[in-house]
Amino acid sequence: MALSEHEQRLLEQLEQQLHAEDPKFASSMAASSATGISTRRIVLGALVAVAGIAVLIFGVSLSMPWGIAVGILGFLVMGSGVYYATTKGKRVQAAVGGSRREREASSPKGFMSNLESRWDERKRDQP
Repeated sequence: MALSEHEQRLLEQLEQQLHAEDPKFASSMAASSATGISTRRIVLGALVAVAGIAVLIFGVSLSMPWGIAVGILGFLVMGSGVYYATTKGKRVQAAVGGSRREREASSPKGFMSNLESRWDERKRDQP
């Protein structure tokens, strides 16, 4: 169900007020819902992990003494690929939210006081 223009404006105002009132909470909520792990990082990390598994198996199959070192190297490459695939990039984390001054300038009143005033307006409008 689509929101009306009025409801969209109210939602945007509430979001701006939340950013002004509690920017840390708002950015953590925006980070968890708006940003995720990129598909590119998952694919690249999975390819590196598969390559690490291949090097690990190759190192274990060698009967020479340095085969253990190759196996350990393969394990480290595999772990690095998994780590890369499951973490967020710095650029994605920095893109969440605007500057703090922009958020503070957009809402002179507090978040809760604005909610209370809207609640009072709605109660007055009802018969």
